[in-house]
Amino acid sequence: MTESTQQNPSVPSADLKAVALVCTLTPSPKPSSSELMARHVLGELEQQGVATSSIRVVDHDVKPGVQVDMGDGDEWPAMRQQILDADILVLATPIWMGHPCSIAQRVIERLDADLSETDDQGRPIMYDKTAIVAVVGNEDGAHKTIADMTQALSDIGFSVPAQAGTYWVGEAMQTVDYQDLDQVPGNVASTTAGAARNATHLARLLRGNPYPAGS
Repeated sequence: MTESTQQNPSVPSADLKAVALVCTLTPSPKPSSSELMARHVLGELEQQGVATSSIRVVDHDVKPGVQVDMGDGDEWPAMRQQILDADILVLATPIWMGHPCSIAQRVIERLDADLSETDDQGRPIMYDKTAIVAVVGNEDGAHKTIADMTQALSDIGFSVPAQAGTYWVGEAMQTVDYQDLDQVPGNVASTTAGAARNATHLARLLRGNPYPAGS
């Protein structure tokens, strides 16, 4: 797990933190379009004064299951703690066969355990956290992938800001990936910046005015 704490001193900061879970199927150190997209999102968050970190999930032993800790070397609990320590979750995934990749689905399945975990006020433990989704691929399915992931994250307790997804998809049935581009298309860059800006805005609102506990 790698972590950076870059912040823009010219931007007022609420000490917000963001963590990106990069769900590429490609282990390190090989390059990854999903990781590149996540870095671009994190870079925009840093411009908003947010401290950032990133985890390439495939590099760790995240066991299948729907428990907080599956035991026997399971590395998910350490990742989960980074999510709990953060205000913003960035979930980055490639599209495979029109769907989120298997690692992104495993992350969602592991987060399912937190549906029953509560904080000291009895609220779902992921309340007051914001989530955005970043998608890359060279086939159709970006909107469906974002919809699947944001719906699941909302069910778990994350808040999803306006225009919470950013994506790039190449020409269908071709081999150009996001990491192959000479420059990021303007529309993609502005969408990424908007998602980061909105996530930061919502996270700051929730920091100052958390969701109320139930009766």
